[in-house]
Amino acid sequence: MALTASTMLPLGTKAPDFHLLDVLHEETISLSTFADKQGLLVMFICQHCPFVKLVKSELAQLGKDYVHNGLGMVAISSNDVHNYPDDDPEFLRAMAIELDFKFPFCYDESQKTAKAYTAACTPDFFLFDDRRQLVYRGQLDDSRPGNGKAVTGRDLRAAIDAVLSGQRVTDNQMPSIGCNIKWKPGNEPSYFG
Repeated sequence: MALTASTMLPLGTKAPDFHLLDVLHEETISLSTFADKQGLLVMFICQHCPFVKLVKSELAQLGKDYVHNGLGMVAISSNDVHNYPDDDPEFLRAMAIELDFKFPFCYDESQKTAKAYTAACTPDFFLFDDRRQLVYRGQLDDSRPGNGKAVTGRDLRAAIDAVLSGQRVTDNQMPSIGCNIKWKPGNEPSYFG
């Protein structure tokens, strides 16, 4: 299991638009889906990664805690399903149902959305304010498989709370760490590796 860290996209970056199919409701999701939201959390996750498996219940809880409080949320899986069939949309849908996700879970077959966000790992988090400017890109918390630290969502929750209360998000942000996004052979971005 090779570890990869978030690219730490520059703060202030505008949220790239996307048009992806939600595997649960079979609706196209884009930035405009969240136009009325005070903030937007874009999460790159998958079904098979041990880092995501560790925090998946907390991700579901984030949806229950925030999706009706002014935060738009979307999860995206960009993994190559030919070589990683556990991340096929059928299994993403089952994951969303099992965990009762309160947010769309989309499949990025072309991997263009992952590249637009410079997503590097699963999980990778990007939080945008009401102007869709990046205010947080970093870890959920300091839990990792095998390190014995509790999954709390502390770092990401603090950033979300700041956005929703109109406060400034601290610039002191630790990169998310996880498995690399499983790029299709020949489709690896310049920032990979």
